Amino acid sequence: MKDLKIFPSNEYITPHKVKNPIGDKLLFKSRWYFYIEILRSVAKYKPYALDGSYDRVMWANSSFEMLKLAESCGCRFNMIGLDNIRVNPDEPMVIVSNHMSTLETVVFPAIFASMRETTFVIKDSIMKNPIFKHIMGTRNPIVVSRVNPREDLKTVLKEGAERLKNGTSVIIFPQSTRTEKFKPSEFNSLAVKLARKAGVRLMPVAIKTDFWGNGKVSLLKEFGPLNRDRVSYMDFGEPFTIKGNGNEEHQIVIDFIEKRLKKWRNVSAG
Repeated sequence: MKDLKIFPSNEYITPHKVKNPIGDKLLFKSRWYFYIEILRSVAKYKPYALDGSYDRVMWANSSFEMLKLAESCGCRFNMIGLDNIRVNPDEPMVIVSNHMSTLETVVFPAIFASMRETTFVIKDSIMKNPIFKHIMGTRNPIVVSRVNPREDLKTVLKEGAERLKNGTSVIIFPQSTRTEKFKPSEFNSLAVKLARKAGVRLMPVAIKTDFWGNGKVSLLKEFGPLNRDRVSYMDFGEPFTIKGNGNEEHQIVIDFIEKRLKKWRNVSAG
């Protein structure tokens, strides 16, 4: 698997000085320049999705464009552990992360798909969304309802195992919805179960991405306010093997996320 070298080292930190676009200034640094440009990008790549030419490389590069857009609007990224993603790129793994905002959904392809074949477990509402469904549909995602947990489990275990067998890593957000506050009780063990069933390693990921706020109205949840004073942290842990029933490994993932979130909150408070 070819590494696109978008992130050539173990760490990525947003450069100190990033030019703020004139369009953002003209719109008084509100949220709207950011969202207009995202919609413009989706429209730009939609024809490639429709004709079947939107591949892993294009997905990673278009996602990186979104990352740079976020930076131009004040987002500062601080990532560590990128070398854990690039090791053994032909060995698929399950990637499990907390889910804070739409930001990780938009920029994870730049990170993961630039180094390995990857797909998401997503809600069926995304595949019904006229804005995002065409592009996401090209990536062969695993679609769940988030209504019937038992059926979702069957779907993820069956289709997830198929993707992994074919060499595609699977990204799972176990929380039922995006939220700034991490609650272990709402973080299910679906990722651990899939990794155990498929016999692949599990990568824990912790993120703090509240630069991109969640909207208060359900239909506009993706278009929340931009918190330009907040750093977006991402820590990609070392993959490990599931042993036994997976309970211990599930707790390891929770501890990994809670420890990082506490550290980042303390940095922000300081």
